[in-house]
Amino acid sequence: MNDAITPTDPRALVAIDLGAESCRVSLLRWKDSEAHEKLSREPHIQLVHRFPNAAVESADGLHWGLDGILAGLHEGLRKCAAIATEGIRSIAVDGWGVDYVRLAPDGRPVAPPFCYRDERTVVAEPSLHARISAARMRELTGIGILRINTAYQLFADDANLRALPWLNLPEFILHTLGARPVSERTLASHTQLLSMPTADSPGEWCDEIVRQLDIPPSAMPALVNPGTDIGQLTGPLASLPAYKATRLIAPACHDTASAIAAIPDAGDDWAYISSGTWSLVGTLLPQPNNSQRARDENFTSLIGADGAICFHKNVNGMWLLRQCMETWAAEGAALDIAQLVAAAAHAPVPAYTLDVDDPDLLLSGRMPHRINAQLHRRSLPELDPSPANAPAMAAFLFHSLAARYAEVLSSVAAITGKRLRKLYIMGGGSQNELLNTLTAKATGLEVLRAGTECSTVGNFAVQLATLEHTPGSRPTCAWAARLAHS
Repeated sequence: MNDAITPTDPRALVAIDLGAESCRVSLLRWKDSEAHEKLSREPHIQLVHRFPNAAVESADGLHWGLDGILAGLHEGLRKCAAIATEGIRSIAVDGWGVDYVRLAPDGRPVAPPFCYRDERTVVAEPSLHARISAARMRELTGIGILRINTAYQLFADDANLRALPWLNLPEFILHTLGARPVSERTLASHTQLLSMPTADSPGEWCDEIVRQLDIPPSAMPALVNPGTDIGQLTGPLASLPAYKATRLIAPACHDTASAIAAIPDAGDDWAYISSGTWSLVGTLLPQPNNSQRARDENFTSLIGADGAICFHKNVNGMWLLRQCMETWAAEGAALDIAQLVAAAAHAPVPAYTLDVDDPDLLLSGRMPHRINAQLHRRSLPELDPSPANAPAMAAFLFHSLAARYAEVLSSVAAITGKRLRKLYIMGGGSQNELLNTLTAKATGLEVLRAGTECSTVGNFAVQLATLEHTPGSRPTCAWAARLAHS
């Protein structure tokens, strides 16, 4: 633990982490501790409130239940106020990227936000590329081409909606608490509307792309860097004693950027996998890499904390198993994931693997049958899709994911010139010991579990780097080291 830095203010901090499967409200408090005859303040992170989140199918598409999210967050914030009698210094929000809320003139949402998995972008992506090519968008932004990116979603909106202001979900949550409307750059880079950062510019909205989306400049939110103070908490919560003069901070609003910011390693020999619904596989770089091979393999250069670049590739993740489990549950077999992973460890090693990045596997529903459809197309033996064969299906998916991770990390090393030795695995997938073991074997790297709540830790680290005006080239990393064992 890094004892060289300590907070100047004893008040607590709150981190909100929006997840596609659950949302979390956590509290960081400082407690006096006497060690080695020296009194110090030690950080303690507590998960105060967690509630499930899931997209819901409606007549016009797949949406997030925004009212339920807001209600759950307010409940968590009230619980934090009851616990932290010393007061709460700041609140910050991170979350999954790309999804957004369109705002009416009074600042309220005009409709529930779409989920990125909604199929409307299947048509929107090629329609936008008829106006501006994928190659040109890639050249301007350095961002990998994915139909879930905000640009394609915004283009899928009706023409009358495109003139309305919008905010990505984390910044929208902050706005409901009293913050000015902004777009924080780690999340803005994921929209594929931000110009690629250079030595002279941190990245600005790309006029050429924005024009092709028929979005007026007035609809684009102001850009801010990670760690920006964007206002003071207002509204009903501000009347609670703990929230007197509480500041609102845009951390690294992209949950992946926050998670990577939580890795307390200042070296240059490591890669990461943010393992959850998606697997984001890559490494940190000092500047974007938009080389020909990076473009050919659709790597992305997203903005991270402390001016770093998160250079990685999206790989399908635990979504595959979760979707299988939902299918089996609908057939009357509700399986426990921990027990399923344990059983999968005893299943035979498969003779072949799945193309986990098949676009058909990004869609929801009937996942065992989608898997078999791919195997059929490839003239490979199909698997028993029934719940009785769940351990073998799970093992097949884990072996396939590990093999894909190894391929991607081999490309990372070749493109960046790095000699990778360590692999940090973060997120819920880090608890999957079988997948970790298979990944270590497939990659030849030392696999280290960075934890399941890295986004929350990184959120807190960015808040502290801002509030304490921490000097140095990587202030967030310094605070992440301080919080590593909290």
